[in-house]
Amino acid sequence: MQSKSSEILDELKTVVSGKTVDALFPPLIFVLVNNLFDLNAAVFTALGLAVIIGMSRILRRQNWYYALGGLLGVAFASGLAFLTQSAAGYFIPALISSAFLVLITLISLVIGKPLAAWASHLTRGWPLEWFWRSDVKPAYREVTWFWALFFIVRLITQLAIFQSGDAVTLAWANTLLGWPVLIVVLIITYIYGIWRLKQLGGPGVEEFKAGKEPPWQGQTRGF
Repeated sequence: MQSKSSEILDELKTVVSGKTVDALFPPLIFVLVNNLFDLNAAVFTALGLAVIIGMSRILRRQNWYYALGGLLGVAFASGLAFLTQSAAGYFIPALISSAFLVLITLISLVIGKPLAAWASHLTRGWPLEWFWRSDVKPAYREVTWFWALFFIVRLITQLAIFQSGDAVTLAWANTLLGWPVLIVVLIITYIYGIWRLKQLGGPGVEEFKAGKEPPWQGQTRGF
């Protein structure tokens, strides 16, 4: 049981690493400062925090793409809040992102190339041909349907709160429905995915790349 828990934690680190700070802190600080002072102070504080986080990443020699991406994301969100003169406007990019994820997930299912397979391919570098096997792809298709349900529920929740104009509730909803819930989704994805691959009886990635003939051991770690 302990080894399985360690395995899941290692897999999560592969996906999330240290990028959650960029997503969690600026929105919460934005709402806090907006409530204590005003919208303009909130905008400049969120931008300043994003710059500090970005500089910290660069000084620690972390990937500068994450630093730049976080800064641009906060700048775009802050700009929308400033232009609309509404704190809720800060969260418009989150709504757009959720809507895009719903769309791309459903499209991937319609064309028969499930998003979960693409995500795993980009994260792990495994050959795409393995994902499209008939004794592998169903696991990724079923997980993608699970993702689609999560993205749809998140979008509906965000839209309902956004229409109320309650920036504080929207900030907490975005935070909780972001990495905290996403981590749970990823854990379920991993546990179900490994189990489903075993049920399908296909080769593991390394067995596939080596051209090994059955009987296969199957995928024992990583999804």
